[in-house]
Amino acid sequence: MKVIALQQVEKRKVDMPGAVKAWKQMPLSTKDGVPMYSFRVFTVEPGGYTPYHHHPYEHMNYIISGEGVLVNKVKKEIPIKQGDFILVLPDEMHQYKNTSENTSLVLICGVPKEYE
Repeated sequence: MKVIALQQVEKRKVDMPGAVKAWKQMPLSTKDGVPMYSFRVFTVEPGGYTPYHHHPYEHMNYIISGEGVLVNKVKKEIPIKQGDFILVLPDEMHQYKNTSENTSLVLICGVPKEYE
């Protein structure tokens, strides 16, 4: 069993082409012995965004705080906010953008442990 506060987890800059003002934390991962899913937490600063990308696995997201948009495969911007759950299926194009001028967008991202 593991209990850890998010503030205790190292925050690293998202190092992918197309990422701007985005940070990643790994509170629960394979190093903790997760059996199936790893939990990542992304913080996207005001005006920032994740890369517009896809991957061969699903991921499930929960918006902890903030607001922004989720860009889908036809580049339509879908509003998202604190309390929203999001499912991104394998190979779906997607991007998270923070549309706030002063509040970070913070989201949990659950992925199969092989892709953490």
